[in-house]
Amino acid sequence: MHTTATPTGPVLSAWRDYDEAACTLPGMSLGPLDPAGPPEEQADRLWELGVRRVRFAEEIDLTTVDDPGAAAQAVQHLCLIRDLTARAVLVQWQLRLPAEPDDGWRDLSHLQPPRTLTGPADPAAALALWRDQHYLCKCLWRQGPGFVQIRDRRWGDLRRFTADEPGYREAIGRLAYGAPLSAVPESITADFLAERLIARAGPLAWWLPYRVNRWIQEAMAI
Repeated sequence: MHTTATPTGPVLSAWRDYDEAACTLPGMSLGPLDPAGPPEEQADRLWELGVRRVRFAEEIDLTTVDDPGAAAQAVQHLCLIRDLTARAVLVQWQLRLPAEPDDGWRDLSHLQPPRTLTGPADPAAALALWRDQHYLCKCLWRQGPGFVQIRDRRWGDLRRFTADEPGYREAIGRLAYGAPLSAVPESITADFLAERLIARAGPLAWWLPYRVNRWIQEAMAI
């Protein structure tokens, strides 16, 4: 069961094509959309509508998430960006981070790079690096028979984690769309935080890796 609040849905502008010029043609715009339904189904619903390019209307501001409602809204937006990235949908968004830590953007560097980035000491350099180093499948997880495996390349090398304890699978389910840290056993939370596999937004934490829907090459190579 996911613990997440949704004060208002993220308002998107959506188009049927990746190419900006093609999106100006008649019939390519789907207009403003407010995804509805359970959060785990929103990306699939948008894909089935034909959405291939989206633009978030508002900046995602992680400096103002002490309020539970603001935290829930930010997590909702970020989880949808994560799920759309897994679908290889082109996502245009804006991000504001706290100044510390200065490399905090790397936790999110498996997501589609934002249009603007505020917070790092040199935001232009950080954003350029994010764009240059981004590719699909940079940080993903998969569930096999009796185990969970995470493959993480956000830091340049491949870091692989495998867990066969049921508690880890249950924790991922609880954190998938945001939950209080108290919803997960402290030992598991400590492991996830140490490997930067979850991120905090005020009172909530959310699961960072995505389950990829569009492989860039054969799955065995990933």
